[in-house]
Amino acid sequence: MAKSMLVAYALWAVGGPFGLHHLYLGRDSHALLWMLTLGGFGFGWVREFMRIPAYVSQANEDVEKERRRSHNMMLPPVGPVRFAGQVCVGIYFGTVALIGLKSLNYFYLIVLPLSVGAGVHLVSNVGQQTSNLQKTLTACLVTSPIFYGSTVSPLPISLAASVTAIQHRRFKPPRTPGTTQKFGPRLYKLTLAWLAFSAPLGYCIFHNTTATLYYLSDCIAALLDIFWFLPWLRGVIEYVFLMPYRILCALTGGGYQDEAWRRVLEILLRDYTEKEREALQVLSLEAGASLDEIARSYRELAKTWHPDHNPSKDAEPMFMKIQEAYDVLLRWHKPNRFK
Repeated sequence: MAKSMLVAYALWAVGGPFGLHHLYLGRDSHALLWMLTLGGFGFGWVREFMRIPAYVSQANEDVEKERRRSHNMMLPPVGPVRFAGQVCVGIYFGTVALIGLKSLNYFYLIVLPLSVGAGVHLVSNVGQQTSNLQKTLTACLVTSPIFYGSTVSPLPISLAASVTAIQHRRFKPPRTPGTTQKFGPRLYKLTLAWLAFSAPLGYCIFHNTTATLYYLSDCIAALLDIFWFLPWLRGVIEYVFLMPYRILCALTGGGYQDEAWRRVLEILLRDYTEKEREALQVLSLEAGASLDEIARSYRELAKTWHPDHNPSKDAEPMFMKIQEAYDVLLRWHKPNRFK
């Protein structure tokens, strides 16, 4: 049955970030990608406003015309948008793995490269193109040991996998008449894939709430710090990030509820993270140390280990460690840090 342009645009407007229009048009890989990235992090969804006519045309293309096109063009054209998407989604999948699966054995050698490779191949498989999954994963597995243990390793792994995927790109085989899957099995497979992606992240969020919230807040803070020279842009981005929180406050009444939710966040983050426990050890403090105790210990240790007063070669790195521990514990005591 021919696909309707009007229905496609309606589904794009209502559930575009969740890939409903792609599901309607039979573009299951694209639909899964949108489900996992909320419409290509929002940018892809907006960009598709002008591309939906082409998608509908492809969905309505007869099998014989598709076979002739694939035969006439031996290789699909190289698209910079697709390449950028491969790199970004590969990094995204790798970051999710770092958050939810880092405790697994051989994480940096097997789990992380396979996660990045899966993200890159998902983008490679969007639309009428595909790539060689085996070679893409091989590139990830070969690159991963070079950056073993590094938190930025998803970037070079994703770059290597994306280049490999571009080199081995090809058109998907033409459809065979009468082989279109029914909607139920397609939705079942997409749901399984979504659960496989979301389960580790959900486990991490519910069982490591403190570490997860700090990790996310640090990532957002690092992103905002990039725009220190444009305060207005920094404010706009910060407002967008806080939009879900503001909507939640508005739905619950604002004002008093706003303070209530802030107290909930304070309680959630009141436990010490691993980094803060290390800071307590550096300053020789017990859990629950007051600001006065932290400042007193910092002054004594800083005076002892300051390079101007201590000729030891270990003085400077130790002094830096003390300074970092002091900053970490000051942040833990900082009031209203969620405003």
